[in-house]
Amino acid sequence: MTTVLSVPQWQGSASGQAPRLTAGARRAAELVPADAVVTVPVLETGGEKVAGIRAFDALVENQRLTREALAGIDDRVITVGGDCAVDIAPIGAAHARFGDALTVLWIDAHPDVYSPQTLPSGAFHGMVVRALLGDGPAGLALERPLAPRQVIIAGERAGDASEHEYLAKTGLRRYGVDDVERVLDGLRGPVYVHIDLDVLEPAAFGSTCYPEPDGVQPQRLIDLVARIDGIVGAAITEHAPAGDEPDPGEAEIIRRLGASLTR
Repeated sequence: MTTVLSVPQWQGSASGQAPRLTAGARRAAELVPADAVVTVPVLETGGEKVAGIRAFDALVENQRLTREALAGIDDRVITVGGDCAVDIAPIGAAHARFGDALTVLWIDAHPDVYSPQTLPSGAFHGMVVRALLGDGPAGLALERPLAPRQVIIAGERAGDASEHEYLAKTGLRRYGVDDVERVLDGLRGPVYVHIDLDVLEPAAFGSTCYPEPDGVQPQRLIDLVARIDGIVGAAITEHAPAGDEPDPGEAEIIRRLGASLTR
């Protein structure tokens, strides 16, 4: 049994297009095959910058609401966002269930290991992996952090110097676009798969807030995901459609990614 958890949160992004993530989450949730869809009633408003994180109070409340929704679900969960910060509560739940055997495969154009001191915008979706490792404020970081060996970053091509310094210091495994299939070497379940759609080549999938050139082609990502054994949870995030009408090609990509995750 699979439940799609729709979390239409936008406050973690600093993009001027961030409110589009609300519609993107709802559209994408309809495309992922599931036995049920649960929508988290996240806050619609922004908030003040606190401790270097914009909309801090809204993000904390949204995470509480997400944990509350998860408590009532006993299925495998595919989380659909919204910005990348929607993943913290589901990954926390997976870690509580599977312990140190859990691997988080973070498929993203960005490594998301900024801190409030290194990201002036305060956009928390750029700090999520760090928060998963326990390096973040109370209410947003995991209470039971992941160890660096439990996280693999794939498809990254846009991290800045401070992020790469952090990756080197912690020893996080990182694969770019050219060698992205190497993430499969020795990868065993339980695996939680995070997909930020900006990992894709923007000429093929452009409805994201932070497109980066030279990305992964959609079919290559779909094939990669289909080869991952032991998926116990996953997320598809950062879909930011520009118009009222869905793009048929992009919708098909999300549908096929969802099918690979839930096969």
